[in-house]
Amino acid sequence: MTAILSDVRPIGEQLRAWRQRRRLSQLELASEAEVSTRHLSFVETGRSAPSREMVLRLAEHLDVPLRDRNLLLVAAGFAPVFEETPIEEPRMDSVRAALKQVLRGHEPFPAVVVDRFWNLIDANGAAALFMEGAPPELLEPPLNVLRLSMHPDGMAKNILNLAEWRAHMIDRVRRHVQLTADPSLAQLYRELRDFPGDIGAAMAPPADHEVFIPLRIRLDGRDLSFFSTIATFGTPVDITVAELAIESFYPADAATSDFLRERAGW
Repeated sequence: MTAILSDVRPIGEQLRAWRQRRRLSQLELASEAEVSTRHLSFVETGRSAPSREMVLRLAEHLDVPLRDRNLLLVAAGFAPVFEETPIEEPRMDSVRAALKQVLRGHEPFPAVVVDRFWNLIDANGAAALFMEGAPPELLEPPLNVLRLSMHPDGMAKNILNLAEWRAHMIDRVRRHVQLTADPSLAQLYRELRDFPGDIGAAMAPPADHEVFIPLRIRLDGRDLSFFSTIATFGTPVDITVAELAIESFYPADAATSDFLRERAGW
């Protein structure tokens, strides 16, 4: 079992911080978790020590990531309960098989598997089009798909609506930082935000009849347009599994679909 046990603040202070991050009052959280407001107040101020079950119950209702639930348990004097299994270990065979099945099944359209920092874990063959022309240093592991896409020497030079798309992606990272309070993710957010580009000017209302912000790129003299969906594992109890996400890209127009099918020889 591995965990980054770096937060040494008292358990009550950490729980209060998570509650405030979720914008819940003590009354709202106590009602949802079916505990008394008085007891929750005592826990937050350190006047009462929560049981292991109480920590896990509050963490569940606060939607605390599994990695951080371990931190809460340690702060309360209990052992961590959520394991972090390396993806290459045998016990993860079924997880890897499921990921491969989804990736293969999405061909000839691109799909990638990323971790909580958007580091690439796996990809299908079609995803290689996003990496064409990128310098080797951006492709070295761990390959960060957001850094690759927004770096001036990476995909950014091929993205036709860079300001618009980049603004929405950076806002997505910002919201993840707010939800997780992860300092490493916050550092990535600052790095991406400081790449060239006017974010504020791109956060305009959507155009008429627009239902998503597409990713528009130029490749081999062709203008391609994509939208994507993100899938995660249901009911995970392992940190690694909980932090995996599959982003599947779909053609936003017939020309893009035709190009991808021709490129794959379909």
